[in-house]
Amino acid sequence: MQIVRTIVWVLLLVVLLVFSINNWNPVEVKIWEGLVLETKIPALVVISFLVGLIPMWLLHRGKVFYLNRRIGSLETATRTAGDAGGSRADGRSRHRSRRRPGHRAGASGGKPGPAEIGA
Repeated sequence: MQIVRTIVWVLLLVVLLVFSINNWNPVEVKIWEGLVLETKIPALVVISFLVGLIPMWLLHRGKVFYLNRRIGSLETATRTAGDAGGSRADGRSRHRSRRRPGHRAGASGGKPGPAEIGA
């Protein structure tokens, strides 16, 4: 997965480099009435890209952090509940079944009868 990410970033940088070489023209950006910024087009593109990328990246990192903490707490809760639940090393429960050996679930061979349905 790391190689795919690296290839994508390299391709993005190559495209940005080609774009920068072909569009190295000054532009005037009017910020307010009396404030005009003269910059090159590639700088404007990079700044616009970062303005969109950084907040979304921070949001993503925050969500990943929150979910990792939540997964950790759920794993801890599962581990402690599993230890206190009476399970053995072989995965079987310590408690025996309450049914008698050879006893069937219902008199009709597993199908519930009228008395078992509540009719």
